[in-house]
Amino acid sequence: MLTHCVRNLLSTHASILNMRHCSKTLALQHARGLCRASASQDLEKESLLQLFVDRYYISPGQTNMQLFQRGRSCRYGPLGTELRRNVLDQWWHSVSRSGAQVFGISSVNCIQDGEQYGCGQLRITDSENFAQTLEQKDLSNEQLIQKMRMLLQRAPSVRTDFLQGALEQFVPSLKLVNRKLPFGLAETGLCFQASDGSGCPAEVTQTSLVWFCSAHTSSQWLDHWARVRLKWWRKFALSPSDFSSSEVPEEELKQAASRGVRIMYNFPWGQEPLETLWSRGETELLQMYKEVRSQLQYRDGRKSVPHVVSVSGNMDRGLMAFLSNSLQQLKREDAKLKLRQRKVLKLHPVLTPVKVALVIGRGATVELRQVCEGLLQEFMEAKISAWPGYLETVQTSMEQLSAKYDEMGVLFTVVISENTLESGLLQVRSRDTTIKETMHISEIKNFLSRYISAADNI
Repeated sequence: MLTHCVRNLLSTHASILNMRHCSKTLALQHARGLCRASASQDLEKESLLQLFVDRYYISPGQTNMQLFQRGRSCRYGPLGTELRRNVLDQWWHSVSRSGAQVFGISSVNCIQDGEQYGCGQLRITDSENFAQTLEQKDLSNEQLIQKMRMLLQRAPSVRTDFLQGALEQFVPSLKLVNRKLPFGLAETGLCFQASDGSGCPAEVTQTSLVWFCSAHTSSQWLDHWARVRLKWWRKFALSPSDFSSSEVPEEELKQAASRGVRIMYNFPWGQEPLETLWSRGETELLQMYKEVRSQLQYRDGRKSVPHVVSVSGNMDRGLMAFLSNSLQQLKREDAKLKLRQRKVLKLHPVLTPVKVALVIGRGATVELRQVCEGLLQEFMEAKISAWPGYLETVQTSMEQLSAKYDEMGVLFTVVISENTLESGLLQVRSRDTTIKETMHISEIKNFLSRYISAADNI
């Protein structure tokens, strides 16, 4: 017969074993849950990217899709190219019309060795010269290393950001503004970024604003530009709360920076940065101009050197954010009262690549095409991007066309029919409401112009 103490000991031991078993089971269930969540996110990501391929935003190919998903410049399709142009135009308008003094500049992409910021950057070298050097068997290891080092040092470097170009332009620009602060230098274009684990550097479409201000106002200007930039992203968003800003933790600050702010987007697979703002102080300016403070001093009566605030954005990831944010999946009933999902790319009217699609209804095809071509010419002259749906060769129903144009993000679909030839009336369908209105052909251009202009001013 077991004593009370022994029974208690055995009972406790059994409980511990049972708890360990439960812990393992819970851990296994948690891991399985994470795997299912991860698999679901991957499936959602692939579905999203495939839609952008199918609707002409990015070119097909697994590598191209992965580049875009990682926030790298990829091969864009016709609609993606137009969307990128619209986004960059709006970024430029935002910084140049902000009430601050901002000038555009253009720096070179490739810098020959010997210039002061070639060191430590990505370099371009001739692969044949590289291979020939490696094949020289008469060289010792030390000689080979020395020769390879010299080959790389002579190779030109490519820019990884626009900061150095802006710092170079500071002194001429300071003269332009009669040595008065603050002012900024802005630039957009392609930069190279080091490998993110894929083993190959990639191009990124970057935006850059480098702001020069006094030391005692640099923190306020950082806060100002953080508010302006977050407001800009949210202006074009269908769900503004997915865009947010946060302070960069102290352990992640760059060497020259005293503060940093990131503009983030909450993708279905997690948060990623779109823009980063740094309060960089005066160190980099002084390094650029070899500590010659007299060249850098502005008019404040104290012979001070300006402080630098930089705003750098990844617009390839920005495009992905706008596309992801604008995609809605809505349920609708079809003609047979079956419940179906309707995907709609509700891009902001200013950003959407195609404002209107022109399609033909019933009637004399030749005459209707002539009307469509006349309208297309009118839209082009008014700088309203139009899709020539009347050139479609595959027979599709109006419902299928509407679904296709909704996924492309087309704002309005205009149907030209026999009724247009008789009375000048055409049908206009809205992407966002699906409401169909009848409008006279002479009114459609002004209607579209007013609609886009009103959306831009909100």
